[in-house]
Amino acid sequence: MQRKTARENTFILIFERICKSDETAEEIFQKATEVRGLEYDGYVKQVFFGSEENREIIEQYSSKHTVGWKKERISPVSRAVIRLAVYEMMFMEDIPSRVSINEAIELSKKYDDEKSYSFVNGVLNGVSKELEANNG
Repeated sequence: MQRKTARENTFILIFERICKSDETAEEIFQKATEVRGLEYDGYVKQVFFGSEENREIIEQYSSKHTVGWKKERISPVSRAVIRLAVYEMMFMEDIPSRVSINEAIELSKKYDDEKSYSFVNGVLNGVSKELEANNG
């Protein structure tokens, strides 16, 4: 499976997890594979469950760069895109931050409001700079 397709499948799972907070990540993943025939590879499983396990730290980083925005005001699509990209930037050294950001912007353009991608871009650029400063 191409990484772009795997990333989109992972985004959809993260989005579902945000919208269906009464279901566990395992239930969402199982339903997606059994009922919808979700095609997945190691990336999908790693990033979906990894973003869930590290949700608190991912949200700590991203919330620093959403100044003036309450979590409830940010669309679930934008939240899912941001969570996916921040996970990649924090935990997947083989993916350059600029690739994570560009792919997140494309997902945002495809699935969210036409103005949301600039918000996502700003948040992710802020997170990327913070991560670089902390690691460099």
